[in-house]
Amino acid sequence: MEIRQVRCFLAVAELRHFGRAAEQLHIVQPAVSQQIRRLELELGTQLFHRTTRTVELTPAGVVFLDHARQIAAAVDRGGQAMLQVRLANSTLRVGTGSGLGDLLGLVLEESARRRPDLTIDLVRLPEQQRLRQLAEGKLGAAIVRGAVEPLSEGLERIPVLSEALIAALPTTYTTPRRRNIRLDDLAAMPARLPERDQNPVLVNALMAACQRIGRTLRCIPAGTDEDMLALIATGPPSWTIFYPHKAELLARQSPRGIAFRRVVAPPVTVTTSLVIPTDSHDAQMFTEAFRTAVNAVGERGHWFTHET
Repeated sequence: MEIRQVRCFLAVAELRHFGRAAEQLHIVQPAVSQQIRRLELELGTQLFHRTTRTVELTPAGVVFLDHARQIAAAVDRGGQAMLQVRLANSTLRVGTGSGLGDLLGLVLEESARRRPDLTIDLVRLPEQQRLRQLAEGKLGAAIVRGAVEPLSEGLERIPVLSEALIAALPTTYTTPRRRNIRLDDLAAMPARLPERDQNPVLVNALMAACQRIGRTLRCIPAGTDEDMLALIATGPPSWTIFYPHKAELLARQSPRGIAFRRVVAPPVTVTTSLVIPTDSHDAQMFTEAFRTAVNAVGERGHWFTHET
């Protein structure tokens, strides 16, 4: 007995018509009739009463129908199980954005150590597109910041990192021994910030912190990182803000005239989370790798003092 014979039998039994069964199966009608005849010969009994106008199950056909459904379902389950095996040995597509610096490299290294057979494919997308593609099954996990509720059914949000943001300001507005800068002091200068729709989480976190101390920021165009730092160092007083891992990467380049300081009183913090399918072992592994990388980097509360 072949599975194609069983599927032909099921199509004819459900549609009561050989022609329509052939259309459903995308084969020609004589092929359906041939598979049914072979199945009847193998079973040693007639499965259908055929007339020029009707097709009906025989008593033997009625008995075999339930078994045929079980056979087809078992084959489908086996195919799905093998698909999961293939996927487990292929690729996990992770939606991501900017600001993680070399932390993401550490996460990938840890993932490769845990699952050398799994390829991680990073997909740069705006946050809402990440969540939408994750819900559609086009991504296997998404790195997000800020509030992401409500989530689609079958997804969960797992916080993996809480960060205090870092300001870049002129060296003339601080001293080499200081590690922090008060938000009230920064608010006296205009801030170079991206448009809210370009980085809503960072901008919203900063605005909320300013509201808590009763200050209103005066914002001016941001530009690229390099342009902003050059203007902050040499132009009229201004400042900007970065995620810690991005600030650390920029600080390694020793931009002249720039000091990097953690913002305090109040601190401006952002939480990074992973949104993953609840039933994905690959995504759960990636989450654990992310946590391990964060622990390896260490607590960002004691951020370095840097200026040139």
